[in-house]
Amino acid sequence: METWVVITVAAAFLQNIRSTLQKYLKSHIGTTGATFVRFGYGLPFAFGFLAILHYGLGYSLPAFHWTFAGWIVLAALAQIFAQALLIHLFSYRNFAVGTAYSRTEPAQAALFGLIFLSETVPWVVLMAIAISVAGVMLISVARTELNRTALVSSLASRTVAIGLCAGTFFGIAAVGYRGASLSLGGPNFLMQGGVTLCAAITFQTIVMLVFIALREPGEFRRIAAAWKPALAVGFVGASASFGWFTAMTLEKAAVVKAVAQIEMLFTFASTVFIFKERINRLEVAGCLAIVAGILLLLVF
Repeated sequence: METWVVITVAAAFLQNIRSTLQKYLKSHIGTTGATFVRFGYGLPFAFGFLAILHYGLGYSLPAFHWTFAGWIVLAALAQIFAQALLIHLFSYRNFAVGTAYSRTEPAQAALFGLIFLSETVPWVVLMAIAISVAGVMLISVARTELNRTALVSSLASRTVAIGLCAGTFFGIAAVGYRGASLSLGGPNFLMQGGVTLCAAITFQTIVMLVFIALREPGEFRRIAAAWKPALAVGFVGASASFGWFTAMTLEKAAVVKAVAQIEMLFTFASTVFIFKERINRLEVAGCLAIVAGILLLLVF
């Protein structure tokens, strides 16, 4: 199995843990605070990874340049916008439909990879991406009261537009991070991913600090009080991001994000085996589609 596949699966597993921890924190410190800890508390761990690579393993630091900075700003802002749109979706009654359409990120990443990096994706890979995306969308709406034609009949709704926009920004972010990492030109994929992570998380932390200071200054006290679980979120989140960035240095963002859909299987397994929830036919069909898409992707 190729290195990027192993890294991607590990990153997806860690991201599932991070999401679970953030949901716990959200009930204690609010949405803004739970979002910030992913960046602010992940910052020291990101630089810790970089220090290990540089001082422990002796890898040299790549030269910084404006092209790299431009990619970082583009990707980091796109990721923040995407997260904000996803959070906004929860204020709508039929948010599940919008969330399902936000999962079109891999397909949109393929388009932006072509536009920004001139990277083409074979039709077989596009088919695999489409199958896995369809599986994720099925799982996203499987526990709602929507009928089978909901995803099509609701195309004109605001939630679908917001979901697609979120997927667009996530796709731009993925391609932007790959562009940033590749622009460094070396010394290896680990160092390129580590430097990209540190630059991105530093910028995002600064943006979040300014936002909280201007809009919700009282949130700082709650964030500080929840430092123990926040440290766990920071560590797991930084580890997952390090995995994403190194994987996307080795392989196209669209392909990495398609394999990353396996995160839904981890989430699904948690609900079944830990929370003992029953499964329905749509969820089973969605899981099978995700597995089929990923297997097709890895074979070709």
